[in-house]
Amino acid sequence: MSTDRNSYGNIIKAISLFGGVKIFRILVGIISNKFIAVLLGTTGMGIAGLITSTTSFIASLTGFGLHTSAVRDVSQAYTSGDQNKINNTVSVLRKLIIITGLLGTVVTFIFSNTLSIWAFGNSEYSIGFKIVSIILFIDQLCIGQTVLLQGTFHYKYMAKASLFGSIAGLLLTIPLYYIWRINAIIPAIIIVSLINLSLTTFYAKKLSFQKVKMNFKEFFAQSKIMLAMGLAIAAASVITLGQNYILKIFVSNYGDISDVGLYTAAITISTAYIGVIFSAMGSDYAPRLAAVAKNNQEMIQIINKQSVLLITIICPLIITFVVFAKQIILLLYSAAFLDIAGMVEWMMIGMIFRAISWAMSFSFVARGDSKQFFWNELLANIYSLIFMVIGYFLYGFIGMGIAFAFNYLCYTIQMYIFTYKRFHFTFNLDFFKIVLPQIIICIFFFIIIQFIGYSTLRYLIGSIFILLMLAFSVYYLNSIINIKNIFNLLKHKIKDK
Repeated sequence: MSTDRNSYGNIIKAISLFGGVKIFRILVGIISNKFIAVLLGTTGMGIAGLITSTTSFIASLTGFGLHTSAVRDVSQAYTSGDQNKINNTVSVLRKLIIITGLLGTVVTFIFSNTLSIWAFGNSEYSIGFKIVSIILFIDQLCIGQTVLLQGTFHYKYMAKASLFGSIAGLLLTIPLYYIWRINAIIPAIIIVSLINLSLTTFYAKKLSFQKVKMNFKEFFAQSKIMLAMGLAIAAASVITLGQNYILKIFVSNYGDISDVGLYTAAITISTAYIGVIFSAMGSDYAPRLAAVAKNNQEMIQIINKQSVLLITIICPLIITFVVFAKQIILLLYSAAFLDIAGMVEWMMIGMIFRAISWAMSFSFVARGDSKQFFWNELLANIYSLIFMVIGYFLYGFIGMGIAFAFNYLCYTIQMYIFTYKRFHFTFNLDFFKIVLPQIIICIFFFIIIQFIGYSTLRYLIGSIFILLMLAFSVYYLNSIINIKNIFNLLKHKIKDK
């Protein structure tokens, strides 16, 4: 891994590539969610949310964290330049992907009746779970292909697969929802999985790897290395999804299934629309950090750079989502979802702390520190569930939003303590000069908005703060990557073509 790959400029290039694709996927998602919200309503979204949460839970349980841990192994093998090591790593990965994918499908099929009862309180959806069980195998195969592209830094192929997949998924599933309504949920889920697998396989085949023959002993010995961190990730993922699953069941029982749909919509706004920045950064960040995992100083430097860029990019978006929460909900869903406006506002503040903790959390995976990773995630999920349940019980959706923000504040403090003890992580001068002022402005603005409420003054003051934060972001980005030079380079490239 060259130091150039970890420069602000190259990080921005990777973010731009994935960010552009993610933004397009957001636009596609907005159209898709709008159709689904109108055609299926809150009940339909609740059903879809419970089915996907259940299958995701099983996938995390049986997938052994390969979607994350294997990226570390592949990227380290690839950057070593040892072709034998690369071929061995890829061969082991492909075998593990098939085994874990089949395991997920078999478990879901066998326990379909139990899963239906857990999710919906009856066995009405047991046949649906039997049918949808096939996606656990399909999705795991897709993960295997994506890991190869990501671990070998073939970002353009990843971006193309994601871009074309979102278009095809929209064009093929919306007509199904229009014709079959709620009955189209399961067919649509399967179709999207098949599209993603087809595209990732197409691009992964462009990479050249030699199949390595190995007996069971050799395979078992080599797979243990990959699975060591993967098991910790899988356990943590199960805990995280289990926490989310328990929370949805609690909301469904204490409220109703429509409340699950509302909660799912609020989470989607934060994770799918603001979280797109995390996803865009993570695709490049994970393999870069893994490649320098043995050098603490380089890791600390990369984490700080990632934190600075992430906060600088998302703060204007956070203020925009707080100001126009109701309008965004109406755009993405419908008037039936306006009850979550207050929850979304609080969640946006929580996203600030999520951004900082997110950048630090990758260090445990990069270092292969499985025990620390597991206990860290276990502790966080325990208090997160407690906060969310209490919040919903006392104040409904707004209470859940407050709990979300408080949870990530606690998680950020926890992550800093753990990373400092583990490899003496500290925030550098750039962080304090660039990040802290933006956080203070966002929180100050949020307090003002709570007193103003939904009035004309809200949008006037909000627009001023949005412009102020955009100016801050552009100024800081220009100071670290020289935006003018980047535009000049783009101009020359366009002229040359």
